[in-house]
Amino acid sequence: MALESGESNMDREMILADFQACTGIDNIAEAITLLELNNWDLVAAINGVIPQENGILQSNFSSEASQPVIYRPPSHSEAADAAAGGPVPPPPSTASSSSPPSSSTSAFCPVNASSRHIVERQPRMLNFRVEYRQRTVELVLEEGSTVGEIKRILETELAVPVSKMQLKGWKSGDVSDSTLLRSLHLPKNNSLYVLTPDLASTASTSTNSALQDSLNQNFLLVINHREAQRDYNLNFPGSRTIQEVKRNISDLTNIPVRYQQWEGWPTSASDDSMTLALSGISYPCHHLSVCRRSSPATEPTEECSDVHMISDSEGDDFEDASEFGVDDSEMFGVGSSSCRKSPMMPENSENEADALLHFTAEFSSRYGESHPMFFIGSLEAASQEAFYGKARDRKLLAIYLHNDDSVLGNVFCSQMMCAESIVSYLSQNFITWAWDVTKEANKARLLTMCTRHFGSVVTQTIRTYKIDQFPLLLIVMGKRTSNEVLNVIQGNTTLDELMMRLMGAVEIFTAQQQEDIKDEDEREAREMVKREQDEAYRLSLEADRKKREAQEKEEAEQVRLERMRKEQEEEKEAIRLSLEQALPPEPEEEAGEQISKLRIRTPSGEFLERRFLGSCKLQVLFDFVASKGFPFEEFKLLTTFPRRNITQLDAESTLLEAKLFPQETLFLEAKE
Repeated sequence: MALESGESNMDREMILADFQACTGIDNIAEAITLLELNNWDLVAAINGVIPQENGILQSNFSSEASQPVIYRPPSHSEAADAAAGGPVPPPPSTASSSSPPSSSTSAFCPVNASSRHIVERQPRMLNFRVEYRQRTVELVLEEGSTVGEIKRILETELAVPVSKMQLKGWKSGDVSDSTLLRSLHLPKNNSLYVLTPDLASTASTSTNSALQDSLNQNFLLVINHREAQRDYNLNFPGSRTIQEVKRNISDLTNIPVRYQQWEGWPTSASDDSMTLALSGISYPCHHLSVCRRSSPATEPTEECSDVHMISDSEGDDFEDASEFGVDDSEMFGVGSSSCRKSPMMPENSENEADALLHFTAEFSSRYGESHPMFFIGSLEAASQEAFYGKARDRKLLAIYLHNDDSVLGNVFCSQMMCAESIVSYLSQNFITWAWDVTKEANKARLLTMCTRHFGSVVTQTIRTYKIDQFPLLLIVMGKRTSNEVLNVIQGNTTLDELMMRLMGAVEIFTAQQQEDIKDEDEREAREMVKREQDEAYRLSLEADRKKREAQEKEEAEQVRLERMRKEQEEEKEAIRLSLEQALPPEPEEEAGEQISKLRIRTPSGEFLERRFLGSCKLQVLFDFVASKGFPFEEFKLLTTFPRRNITQLDAESTLLEAKLFPQETLFLEAKE
């Protein structure tokens, strides 16, 4: 155990040295914090501080909690030696059996920026977590390896023949043994599982399938912090380990993992490296409780929780000191009454909005309610609010960086940040966002955010300021292509100087804003003209369409009326012909019967003449007139003198009865 601990410490010392050489960070505590945030993954930590343009740096270091099998394909010379019967490369070995790497064999050596290309030529390594029944094997291979090489390693580790082994879990489906890992485009971390249908029974196969399903399930852990009387409802995938859960709880409760005392874990959860799916906890919800483990030595109170040890070894030294009767206050030279106030911001808070709510509440508690209105949200959201609205609505972004370790903090906050003139001026012209850099973890997180939003130059500038120069007030102005830091105001300024520098920044911003407003107005004017032209064109098309539709409707109506007119005329003609055919024949003048000779004058002045038998009924006369185109419904038949309306007489009366004998002149008149 002592040997392994020594090897681990040596590895971390080499990683720390490489990290400082690559990033130029001289502060050991800050470098350790950045590495711990990335689980001592050197490449991830370097990428967090100095983002790579192509993202090709990949770590081939295993994490502290796992010891994967590391495999590299043999080189051409090694393959040639093996074919000739020469020395064969050693078999894959676990990290626990390998010797500590020397400085000459480290994956990353201390290099300066000019030799950085050496680092980038390192092959990309892939991590594989392979589940088989109750066993888990972790592998690290170059992406130039094949699937068959993974199986051959697993054959050694699991004692399962390659021919009997099925390697499942590939996102692209089943693959062949000759498939290159590079062709599968895999992420850095991968989870696979092994099936052996020829060796295992049906029940065993179903067990493997159930295990894979449980790894993909989400477990709700209801964790009660007994000391704070608070419950945390946390969702974790089944592939998450117990150790990772405890680390998350450490961030929430400020109880280090080594001081956590748990209740509720099943007896089967004896190893912290075990996944939640295999730990035996209840699904979908499991209740746990945690508190700080008591010890014979006097523990620091929660109010003094800011006094932390840098490393485990230093913490042990302090614990030993307390066991020999040395009080914490004596060791740090302060009395118990001078313990620090609660921190402005919790350490390692997952949600930036919650961290800023805590910051605002603590700021108000310390310095009163009269203070700038801090933006609650991420730095990206604050930038969006300040820079990317309408040009008239844009503002400067003021980033306030607080450090409780600075002697200027209380003076700057109480006398300047809370001054009525400063509060009013910041509220009118700035979006104010705040962050606490007292804790190294929070400072590292801020530097990462600044690198992402403002570039590495701003990050390096913040890093150069010492504790006694804090607090800092960064004035950032949004530009078309990138954001620009106009000014960095240190904590040793005066109220008048602070106001003058703020006003100077606003003056520069106003000039830029006026140009942006002019450009925006011109652009909106062009867009307005274009919209008006488009609207006029649309209205013209609409008018043409309506005109065309009206014309088509009118033409259709004319066609309909013409058709109706023709139909009426055809109907009238048909009636006329039928009446004409139904008329009795005109009698001869020499006939022995009484004959009435009638002469009818039409409205056009023409005369119709015909002979009728005196015994004919008036209906025959009416039918004759209708057969000539003067229907009974439209015209009336009148006598000249005396004037009589014949059409009003009984149609069944004879001509003799109507006194239309022996001859009579009649005329037609249209009815009104």
